[in-house]
Amino acid sequence: MLRKELQRHVRTRRVMRRARGASGSGQGRGQIKDSVSIHDRPEEAADRTVPGHWEGDLITGSRNTHVATLVERTSRYVILVKVDGKDAVSVNRALKRRIRTLPTDLAASLTWDRGMEMAHHVDFTMSTGMQVYFADPHSPWQRGSNENSNGLIRQYLPKGTDLSTHSQQQLNGIARRLNTRPRKSLNYATPAATLAALLR
Repeated sequence: MLRKELQRHVRTRRVMRRARGASGSGQGRGQIKDSVSIHDRPEEAADRTVPGHWEGDLITGSRNTHVATLVERTSRYVILVKVDGKDAVSVNRALKRRIRTLPTDLAASLTWDRGMEMAHHVDFTMSTGMQVYFADPHSPWQRGSNENSNGLIRQYLPKGTDLSTHSQQQLNGIARRLNTRPRKSLNYATPAATLAALLR
């Protein structure tokens, strides 16, 4: 009942589709060592009162190509990160490189799903100081800001296209366009302006 109620409020109002006969077994999800549950995330992250708490995901293109998407929960500020592959080593390396460029007070936490691309989360946290929390299985609404932003990102990075053709500079340009686009959830302010105001 609750799931149907939440579904009515998402932008696309679509249920999550899954191939016939597919199941979560055998996919390695939910087996990440030393994972910390989203239910242990601090209240300031849950209620969006303090900036620096992010939601993350990988979007997939053709030829097994991927881009990491990060969304700051309070401002909806978007960061796109070029990754060399979906494997944990590649994702960890790319995310660490990007997170280290953020001010310390903007690197509080990251909430991810249970994909094995974040299997090296302990090393990521030790290297960046950013704690990783994992959402419950099959619960995309727990990362709602990221899911909604991914829908906007897909206008620039459509499904079925080779995402490896986009340079990091081009991804930064797409993120810039999204961050200067007014959002209804921000009373039609932009993510960039909202984040700047929060950091004053």
